Amino acid sequence: MTDQAVDPDGAEVSAHPVAEGRFLGRTRELKELRADIERAGLDTLSGRKAPRARVLLIAGRPGSGRTRLAEELVRRVAGRYPDGVLRARLSEPDGTPVPVEQVARGLLAALRLPAPAGAAEEDLTAALRTALAERRTLLLLDDAAGADQVDALLPDAPECLVVAVSGGPLTGIADVRPCTLGGLDTKSAVELLTGHTGAVRVTVDPRSAESLVEACQGHPAALVLAGGWLAARPQAAVSDLAKRMHAHAEEGADGAEGTPLSRVFRLVYDQLPGPAARILRLLCLAPAGLADPHTASALAGCSVDAARTALDDLVALGLLRALNSTLPQYEVPGCLHPLLRAVAESHERPAELQLARARMLERTVRLLQSCRAITETDSPQAREKLIGMPRALRFPNPRAAADWLRVRRPALLAAVRLAVADGELDTLARRLMSQLVRALAAHVGTQAAAPDLYGVHGLVLDVAERRGLPREKAAALLNLGDLDAQTGRTREALARYRAALDAGREANDPYATGRAMESVGGAHQELGDYDRAADWFGRALAERLARGEVADAARLYGRTATAHTYAGRYGEALRNWRAALAGYRRGGDVAASARALSEIARVQEYAGRPEESLRTCQEAVEWARRAEDARLQAALQLRLADTLDRLGDPAAALLHRAAAERMLGEEPPEDEETPDQGADACEIRTASSED
Repeated sequence: MTDQAVDPDGAEVSAHPVAEGRFLGRTRELKELRADIERAGLDTLSGRKAPRARVLLIAGRPGSGRTRLAEELVRRVAGRYPDGVLRARLSEPDGTPVPVEQVARGLLAALRLPAPAGAAEEDLTAALRTALAERRTLLLLDDAAGADQVDALLPDAPECLVVAVSGGPLTGIADVRPCTLGGLDTKSAVELLTGHTGAVRVTVDPRSAESLVEACQGHPAALVLAGGWLAARPQAAVSDLAKRMHAHAEEGADGAEGTPLSRVFRLVYDQLPGPAARILRLLCLAPAGLADPHTASALAGCSVDAARTALDDLVALGLLRALNSTLPQYEVPGCLHPLLRAVAESHERPAELQLARARMLERTVRLLQSCRAITETDSPQAREKLIGMPRALRFPNPRAAADWLRVRRPALLAAVRLAVADGELDTLARRLMSQLVRALAAHVGTQAAAPDLYGVHGLVLDVAERRGLPREKAAALLNLGDLDAQTGRTREALARYRAALDAGREANDPYATGRAMESVGGAHQELGDYDRAADWFGRALAERLARGEVADAARLYGRTATAHTYAGRYGEALRNWRAALAGYRRGGDVAASARALSEIARVQEYAGRPEESLRTCQEAVEWARRAEDARLQAALQLRLADTLDRLGDPAAALLHRAAAERMLGEEPPEDEETPDQGADACEIRTASSED
């Protein structure tokens, strides 16, 4: 989280090596901000202890260098906050506010604290405040859309400091220290320009450089674009651009078109080659303002290599930022997003924009298919599918696919949200969500990706309800219920499972109805209602038996037996476990038969029949040996030892314990959970013909 927040304003940071990383000007603002940290607050002046962290506000228009100033302030005072710096971005580049729940989850992850999938916003923000209560932390909240976002994240810790970046005041938050930004001073602005043009052109004509700074009103993002334009034209004089800027200003344009940034943007844009100009304006459709060569290629309908070249050229002009990542990835500066959207709407028909969006989503679906298929090395069908894909869409190895998924993950999740919100691309949205879930399960694992999966399954549910697709609604509800159950929200899970049962019946989907019944039973068992649990397991069992599904029926006999055991109905439990054992034996499942015998022995022991338990346990040990299940063998040996102790034979018990210890000592350690475990549980079951 701390390294993901990138300056959204384009400000005084450019791709040019001379300018990158340098901080220019803002001496007065920095001095005032540092003084505000030391100044007594209103609570202190009134004799009360400050209840919350102090808030410093850096306000300014996008592109004014507000984020760059905030980062410089953080760099200079970070040493006073031994518990570190946390960063969060509160708005997307297009201005869409980031949900507080998502921000709080990211901050908790940065603190290495749990943030359960599906947890409510209030629970996550409360956990964040609790975590920061005893810390001395500096919190940078970038691009805040309003006071509500900032207020929800404020630590209840006077020793913490919050630096908020916003376009306007944060009305409603007490004792906010505002710092409003204008343009850079002339000396710093000329130095910023020089970083792009080189010193010669500025030195030979300093008055023109100052005139250009005046035309740009010292606006850092406008100066970056002006510097990029001049850098791309070594023969052009600074005076040429200054005259053009003043001529545009004298035309008397009003509103957004009259800002220095919009004027210099129009000059730069108008002189771009046609293909590059089209790629640039279509990047307003890039999810979360993040693009890579594949995104640009799909949007513009050009080759990946041509898109990569165009993107690098746009970076050199200051129109894009290249992000520091293992793969080529670019960000559209937030200050340019509305300008790009305006030129896209003026040059492209709505149908063309929708087609470009559809091409981008289709390319993303195919990349996700390739990303998942590269992990299925044992599947001939997957290998054949990979070979049939264009070379540009194939990954050389699973590691490369995992790196791509990690780097593009924020953009992929944003693409899903935008596709669902669009409402007219639901078929593509459903395919995209299905492939994203499978790719995350294959490379990340369902447990690690649970928060992302919870959000995706919620969107699947939205589309299914909007389109009247009960089968997909049932699948989404089952997946959400499973994630709720895993995080201890059993009652919420029970409600999801019941709704899934209704949807499964509406769709006449035996898989969904059977799974929902079983899940309802599991939820009741978790809540301690064993009678209802056994009843629901019995209903699911009846359906499995009617369809002749022997293995699933045997498993459900076992679940029913477990519910009866918890309820103390040992006779019913034994009958069901014996039925489960018969099913496993018919199916030839030796390991499951051994486990069923083990459970029968356990129930016999609970029922006060130790001799029968001993004989059953000995039979279970033999089946476990045939199954080559060393851990089960060891567990059964220990149970035999306990039973023999109760029957008054400590010598035999000691032998069985020693045998169990030998088995456990010889057994190799269990492998960690592989990423694809549980993948089926989160599969989105969809039929592409339905819509």
